[in-house]
Formats: sequence, C-alpha cells, structure tokens
Amino acid sequence: MTATPVPRTDTAPDSDTPTEAAPATGTAAAAEHSAAGAATGAGAAEAVEALLLVDLQTAFVAGDEAVPDAARVLDRGRALLARARAAGALVVHLQNDGAPGTVDEPHTPGWELHLPVRSGPRESVIRKGEDDGFDGTPLGALLDGAGVRALALCGVLSEMCVAATARTALARDFRVVLPHDAHATYDIPAAAGISERVPAALSSRAAEWALGDEVEIVPRAADVTFTAPRRGR
Repeated sequence: MTATPVPRTDTAPDSDTPTEAAPATGTAAAAEHSAAGAATGAGAAEAVEALLLVDLQTAFVAGDEAVPDAARVLDRGRALLARARAAGALVVHLQNDGAPGTVDEPHTPGWELHLPVRSGPRESVIRKGEDDGFDGTPLGALLDGAGVRALALCGVLSEMCVAATARTALARDFRVVLPHDAHATYDIPAAAGISERVPAALSSRAAEWALGDEVEIVPRAADVTFTAPRRGR
C-alpha cells in the first residue's frame, strides 16, 4: 500500500488510549445500523477461525498523518486481537513494505506495527509488497494449513489493502467477515470537475459495499466471535 496521507481536517490522538465515538441516536442510528449490516443483516456473525490485521502500522494510525478514525480502528483492533487470542484463533499481522521514500518504507518508524505481536504457532507477521495480502506471500498456505475456512479483517486502508485482501479471500472460498467500525481510510480530496472532498467514513462505506454480497459486513467489531481452527484444536 502506497498512499499519500491527505491533510487532516481533525486531530487524531497520538495516545493509544481508546476513544469511543458518540453513538448515533434515533432514526440516524437505525439507518446506520441497517446500512452497515446490509450484506448479512445486523447482529453477531458465526464464529471465525482467523483474524487478519491489515497494515496497522504507525504511519497510518499515529501522529498527524494518521487516518481520521485511527483511534477507533486501534480500539477495535485491540479488542478483536484480544478475543482472537483468547479463543485460540489464528492471528496474522499484515505489514506493508512501502517503496523507498514512502511513509511505510521498511525499517523506518512509520513501517513498524503499532499493536504488539505475540509471535508463536497461532500468531505471526507476514510482510507484503502489494495491496493484496495473499499476493506473493505465504498467507494462503498458512490459512489452509491451519484448516481455516472463515476469517475476519480489520485495518487500513479500506479501499486498498483491506478490500484487496478481502476480495482474494472470497475468491479462495474463505468466508469473510468485515466489521464496519474496524477499518478506515483517508478523505478523498476534492477534484475539479469531479467532486468535492469525500469524507473518509463515506469512502470506507463505499469500499465495503463494493465487495459485493458474499462478504459479511457486521456493524461492530463486538459482533465478531472467534474459535480455534479445526487443525489447531
């Protein structure tokens, strides 16, 4: 993923302290709940056997160049990670190797994973050079070898690495669950003769909708449950 951060119109906290956004109320809440779960309906999804954390790297989730909803995505990512570990699910941290001079160039501060990794048989880091986490990596073999048939994704950027990885997972016949509140991107800047600035939240919603009717979009990360892979029990 090579993305040029868009100048921020808000301020994302540098602290790792989770920040919950105020919930929508009334008609707005009902509409948001319905839209977010359009692919499968609202409510908890059937348990998945793996969690893919996509590019939760310092460049994208901390500091002035973080995605606007970095605090929320980190909060949801931590919660998903804790539950996946507790259930014995397979955990994979995808880490993008950006080109020289980019914010995620390998071995620069922005390239580092922001959430701690507990390396072991059930948790690993896979580096990638393309948006798609399966492209040129051992991700597919790792999931297949563990007997994983269903997985959840979270991370950044919604329309790039999250979407590309989700599409390939679907093409490989994995069941894919995407919590609406656990992925994010940047605002799309205004373009003369095309559109005004598109807020990041709308970009993320469009990205998940574009995945089609096979992906299971659930409103909240809290709706995702985990179980150990068949070959890991």
